[in-house]
Amino acid sequence: MDEITTRHNEKMRRIKAARDEMMKTKTEEKGLIMVHTGKGKGKSSAGFGMIMRCIAHGMPCAVVQFIKGNWDTGEKTFLRERFADECRFFVSGEGFTWETQDRDRDIAAAQNGWKIAKEQILDPEIQFVLLDEINIALRYDYIDIDEVVDFLLHQKPAMTHVCLTGRNAKPELIEAADLVTEMELLKHPFRDGVKAQKGVEF
Repeated sequence: MDEITTRHNEKMRRIKAARDEMMKTKTEEKGLIMVHTGKGKGKSSAGFGMIMRCIAHGMPCAVVQFIKGNWDTGEKTFLRERFADECRFFVSGEGFTWETQDRDRDIAAAQNGWKIAKEQILDPEIQFVLLDEINIALRYDYIDIDEVVDFLLHQKPAMTHVCLTGRNAKPELIEAADLVTEMELLKHPFRDGVKAQKGVEF
């Protein structure tokens, strides 16, 4: 065995020993409040990736999709047509706010979505709930942020996971969450005149 390989192996042994020691302290299990926010792409995609994991593990789950209601998204078609028994899929929004141009209707749709979301989170059969683009509804105050945070902290079942996606997550939600990921935009084809692509954006 040459010297480079020997040094590498020794380094990996030290890393493994340190990691094994650290993992001994990670014993708690709980239902997580997760937030995907930021200007970069991938917030909903990451959320739907977790939905796929839940299905694979036999964990019943639900999606409540805010805002994107009139989009023919791949995830909506895929889950409704192939995994309707494993994952409930609800659409509350009618489209982006600049498309509907009807604040009262947008508020009503968001409030209905939040009502459905609470029902799914409280359902003892459901283990994971994705609230897709709810941060946009919260940003425009279509749903009261204090009510959402209070519900998640005090009424969400202890082992139920909830993931909330969308830009501009409010500070109160970030503070309440267990895990927050901010997607950073470095480069996007939209800036170069490329429209949203099937299979990538929807």
